[in-house]
Amino acid sequence: MEALAKEIGIPEGEYREIVQRLGREPNRVELLLFKVMWSEHCAYKNSRPLLKALPKEGEAVLQGPGENAGVVRVGEGWAVAFKIESHNHPSAVEPFQGAATGVGGILRDIMSMGARPIALLDSLRFGPPEEARSRYLLKGVVSGIAFYGNAIGVPTVGGDLYFHEGYRENPLVNAMCLGLLREEHLKRSRASLGRPIYYAGAKTGRDGIGGAAFASRELKEEKAEDRPAVQVGDPFLGKLLMEATLEAIELDLVEGVQDMGAAGLTSSLSELAHKSGLGVELHLDLVPTREEGMTPEELLLSESQERMVLVPKEGKEKALEEVFGRWGLDCVPVARTIPERVFRVLFRGEVVAEVPTEALAEAPTYVRVGREDPEVRRLRETPIPPLEADPQEVLRRLLASPNLASREAVYERYDHQVGTRTALLPGKGDAAVLWIKGTRLGVAAKVDQNPRYSRLHPRLGAMHALAEACRNVSVVGAKPLAYTDGLNLGSPETPEGYHELAETIAGLKEASEALGVPVVSGNVSLYNESGGKRIPPTAMVGVVGVLEVDKRAEMGFRRPGEVLLLIGEEKGELGASEVLHLLTGKEFGHPPRLDLGREKAVQEAIRDLIQRGLTRTAHDVAEGGLLVALAEMTFPYGVGATVEVREGGLEALFGEAPSRVLFTVEKTRLQEATLLLEERGLPYRVLGETGGRASRSSPRGVS
Repeated sequence: MEALAKEIGIPEGEYREIVQRLGREPNRVELLLFKVMWSEHCAYKNSRPLLKALPKEGEAVLQGPGENAGVVRVGEGWAVAFKIESHNHPSAVEPFQGAATGVGGILRDIMSMGARPIALLDSLRFGPPEEARSRYLLKGVVSGIAFYGNAIGVPTVGGDLYFHEGYRENPLVNAMCLGLLREEHLKRSRASLGRPIYYAGAKTGRDGIGGAAFASRELKEEKAEDRPAVQVGDPFLGKLLMEATLEAIELDLVEGVQDMGAAGLTSSLSELAHKSGLGVELHLDLVPTREEGMTPEELLLSESQERMVLVPKEGKEKALEEVFGRWGLDCVPVARTIPERVFRVLFRGEVVAEVPTEALAEAPTYVRVGREDPEVRRLRETPIPPLEADPQEVLRRLLASPNLASREAVYERYDHQVGTRTALLPGKGDAAVLWIKGTRLGVAAKVDQNPRYSRLHPRLGAMHALAEACRNVSVVGAKPLAYTDGLNLGSPETPEGYHELAETIAGLKEASEALGVPVVSGNVSLYNESGGKRIPPTAMVGVVGVLEVDKRAEMGFRRPGEVLLLIGEEKGELGASEVLHLLTGKEFGHPPRLDLGREKAVQEAIRDLIQRGLTRTAHDVAEGGLLVALAEMTFPYGVGATVEVREGGLEALFGEAPSRVLFTVEKTRLQEATLLLEERGLPYRVLGETGGRASRSSPRGVS
């Protein structure tokens, strides 16, 4: 077995730990169970000690990390479940199915909490768009997201797309989902003693075998060999499973629910038993299959899609079977909870594996010594040279650049209105807004991250990601309640990689505490590197907030004759900016400084302005700086503006800085708005007035 352990990639030290925990040598099946359950993808061996530091408590939090998704209260007995998940490695190998099954998986995470999925957001990273491979991956991923989301009837309402050379070999495909539930319908992955555990949904095949382990190692050039580790999704079957599962929960037929995701039956059953303080006995011969001659290893490790695990309430087993029968789905008991805290697997009447549930669930963790990459430090400390350029030409080039250009070509592929809850469409606001029907409540959501900032300063980059996602939610009028994080990084086994992981989480902790926004769910995807080159540390942060749906703001100028104001400093910084890369072709300099106290005050101010009805038009100033933000406000409705920028130079026109928001107000209420800002001690400036068909700026003689 030791030779097999080495062959399949179990480190020698971990193999000795397995032997010690079992008190004997594992057999082949048991060794493979440990392989997947102790993979980074399932066990978070390197990130778990660091993640413990993140704030997880909050007034609105119903369920924090540790379940299939986080859940927050939003009012009137309603709650929202949400989470972000990655499907990076599968999407690099097979972009269509990798993205499609990523969507399917995150939908089941939300369903398993008792929530109906109401919205999807995607956060995508690719290499330079001029390269054929990047375009191939983008096309396949967008098609896969559209295929699954459109077919299952869940709108894709927002997202985040960035091109960067650091993702040339390792694209990132992260999917975020929001689900709506009544507080009393909240479900968890739990079971009581002596209860049957039902397998429900699609039949098991050989697709996706070893997917969890595949996602926990570096991608190789010979990617074709990894295709068996990519799952295949069926959104129409997924729709049936969603409706059957939610009906069973609504009828109060089940006490516990668990998605069958990474590591398939192994993780779903062993984790359910461990969380319940029990053991489980699984009979593999009862598992519905679509292929003949499947071995115990294949049955245990298959990651076939559209499958769930349910624990019926006592006396409601037949009713559960009938519900799934009406939807044409398998729903059969395959296991039972037992008092011995072991994961026992039987096949053809024989025990083929028996492992303590704690041994599988509690993998070894690692605390390593990190070291900053000296090349990153050199780039960050490189001074910005004097830059001169025609502002109008720079603006045209920035608006056409891959990272700032319109995303309409992407989001037009998605159905963003199915379900008739979408109150703010893509391209109309800084965050998506969903209406909770029958109430005045709305839910806002945004996912954000800047790879340039994070590459040059991982801690500050993570802080910016959370701050901007919260700002985007605030700018539409919603109070941020909590966030989910998708941490995508390289190998933690190098000092440089571990440094980036530790600094990223430290940055999230600092911003989370300062802004008062806890984390409730998330995902860690490591080993995103190829040929020794790691991706930029990428913390994709998804924030959810609540608002009165009829008191929301959009980003576009809607009426002429309104006064246009800027909250925050007029001048930005050029370090790590989009304009610096545009003009020099390089990425260097210190990312913009972030005052979290100022950030919180700005967000509170813009929410207050919206709540008081002083503005219905607001937009944050982000990548590309002030002129890009102003131009973006002219696009939705074709209404322009005339503004005067006092500061000269590229720093004022295109420099980047946080804690800046543009908004308009009627002339009769200008004093009321400015008084609010003055009372909060916030800098602001009247820039000009809306009107006309084109945006015109007058930065000291430039028009």
